Amino acid sequence: MACKCGGYYYTLNAKASFDRDLAKTRKFLLRNVSVIRMFTSGFFRSKWRSIAGKRRILSMDAREKSRSTILESSKDKRVPIFVMMPVDIFTLDASGCPRIRKLKALTVSLKALKLAGVHGIGVEVWWGIVERCSPFDYDWSLYEELFKLISDSGLKLHVALSFHSNIHSTHGKGGVSLPLWILEIGDVNKDIYYRDQQGFSNNDYLTLGVDHVPLLSGRTALQCYEDFMLSFVNKFESFIGTVIEEISIGLGPSGELRYPAHPFGDGRWKFPGIGEFQCYDKYIFACRMEDLKMAACREGKPQWGDKGPQNAGCYNSLPSGVPFFEEGKESFLSDYGRFFLEWYSGRLICHADAILAKTLSHPAELTAGYYNTALRDGYDPVVSVLSRHGAALHIPCLEMMDSETPPTYLCSPEGLLKQMQSVSKKRIVNLIGRNTTERLDKTGLWKIRSNCYNPQAEVVRSFTYFRMNDSIFRVENWNNFVPFVRMMSTDL
Repeated sequence: MACKCGGYYYTLNAKASFDRDLAKTRKFLLRNVSVIRMFTSGFFRSKWRSIAGKRRILSMDAREKSRSTILESSKDKRVPIFVMMPVDIFTLDASGCPRIRKLKALTVSLKALKLAGVHGIGVEVWWGIVERCSPFDYDWSLYEELFKLISDSGLKLHVALSFHSNIHSTHGKGGVSLPLWILEIGDVNKDIYYRDQQGFSNNDYLTLGVDHVPLLSGRTALQCYEDFMLSFVNKFESFIGTVIEEISIGLGPSGELRYPAHPFGDGRWKFPGIGEFQCYDKYIFACRMEDLKMAACREGKPQWGDKGPQNAGCYNSLPSGVPFFEEGKESFLSDYGRFFLEWYSGRLICHADAILAKTLSHPAELTAGYYNTALRDGYDPVVSVLSRHGAALHIPCLEMMDSETPPTYLCSPEGLLKQMQSVSKKRIVNLIGRNTTERLDKTGLWKIRSNCYNPQAEVVRSFTYFRMNDSIFRVENWNNFVPFVRMMSTDL
């Protein structure tokens, strides 16, 4: 799940993940929010119809015991390091089919990372590659090849099931779109994507407004996600709990549980703008009108249900001077402001809850969907959902320091991290870390280490470095990275 404080993404990567130690002790929890799920003798246990079969579905009591086991083992003083694959790992061949780029160079890089002490490799498994051409036509051959290559190198896997596009965030270095058949539907009906108040759409992720609307060749968005996850588990069941140690499930743009309030690459937004509310596509608008009008009538304020905030600025506004984000009778502190933000963040939480149910077991924050203010902990309701589903929480920005953030941006990565550590401890949820910006200098790497081993909080369960690229292997950076990996992988 990601929030954006003054422009930086501090991702609570709303995805789902699996846990190493539980695999060894028969149980496996799914987590991204990391869904930490259940393994049993190498099998994935879940509510999924065709997966569960004759296998017993775990009770809530069993899940609670499993979660306790996870938190006990999280006190180990080791933090395994995963390195995420390059953003341009895939390319299209002459026939338009995806393939792995620079296979020989990748093989050498994997061996070098293994020798350095890296525990595993992070791989994004793209909906737009596997179910690329037509509904239900799943082609896993690319990932079979890649997973074998990684396994043969002696490395483990952190798999991120990715239902978004990264076309706008790769800056011309490749990128993966949503499935082509989804794009064809979107060409006719742009309301399957989020829209801002001006009507601009963003085709990086389907709007949560179609979660329950069968517009996608007869399926709802939730059914598409569930069918994809079922196909993945059926294909790689023998890898889960052995080679595949963590599985993350993307819940929004960039894989993060948020609205696309800060769109990349199309010129609408740039850091440190506050972003805009994203609740104006036809389907989420219908939900909003129905939900808000009913709630507004109960409050005796039927006019509240007609529209979103009209005084919330634009993408590149700063908090100061924007009435909705200041004190006043029409601000976020007003009765209407609290009313709208409860609904806006509540829809996002319902979206996460609905997807995770398929897998048993400040201004910028507000526009992204996190109702987080000095008077309200906006992350506690989200982490409560994760706790209920036995999921862990991905948090980025572990390399970031308040001292490196201009005060005028009104954001505190260190303060946000403390808040995440506090709420995760309260709700008995594991933390899994990653960096947001590339840092290969000693200051940045040592900051990651200190955040992972904070004596006032649970040890971060694992850390994924973003990303593998040529920079890591430059002598001056490699000489910093290798000691960092070995320190993280050694008992403290």
